[in-house]
Amino acid sequence: MKLSILIPVYNERPTIELLLKRVEAAPYEKEIILVDDGSTDGTREVLERLARDHRDQVHLVLHPQNRGKGAAIRTAIEHVTGDIVIIQDADLEYDPKDYPALLGPILDGHADVVFGNRFHGGPHRVLYFWHYVGNRFLTNLCNMVTNLNLSDMEVGYKTFRAEVLQRLHIKSDRFGIEPELTVKVARLGCRVYEVPIAYHGRTYAEGKKITWKDGMAALYYILRFRFFD
Repeated sequence: MKLSILIPVYNERPTIELLLKRVEAAPYEKEIILVDDGSTDGTREVLERLARDHRDQVHLVLHPQNRGKGAAIRTAIEHVTGDIVIIQDADLEYDPKDYPALLGPILDGHADVVFGNRFHGGPHRVLYFWHYVGNRFLTNLCNMVTNLNLSDMEVGYKTFRAEVLQRLHIKSDRFGIEPELTVKVARLGCRVYEVPIAYHGRTYAEGKKITWKDGMAALYYILRFRFFD
């Protein structure tokens, strides 16, 4: 089993080096595909150095300008050669120590796709009430149109058998990637599992990027990819 770890990166200079060390420590045969999405804070220079120092595992792709998380993941998918794919954010909100939990249902032959669950079972930082309410609303709406019973549709930790992810033909450029992935794996009839994960959320002062506008956009993407795509 070869693991492909996709890391979209945009202006994460304070965290990216530590994150890469944690990813590299995961005890699997793996490739790490980093996509710098037009960073302007010095992240790109850090990534170029890290790619030179870890040529045996790290593949770096550079976007000339910021296009969004979905676009970065779409670029990364083009370079996947592994059997299983994990999407890993670069901001330390998600811990690579959870890889065994995320991989388990696939390796055991039970699942095609595994979602992390930030709110049931693992430690998580207590943060924004209205973000939680919005997440519950969007998750319930997505469940209604897909007939899934997910607990955390917007979670950033999603794991796929590579052949499944490569069939999804992702179109979203920004955070619409989360509902798009969810709707499309449901439409394919994939076996979806959830596992508890740790979640070390950030405040906006610490660099959190998603806003209420992305929540509103998620409504559109849920309906678009379920009924009009």
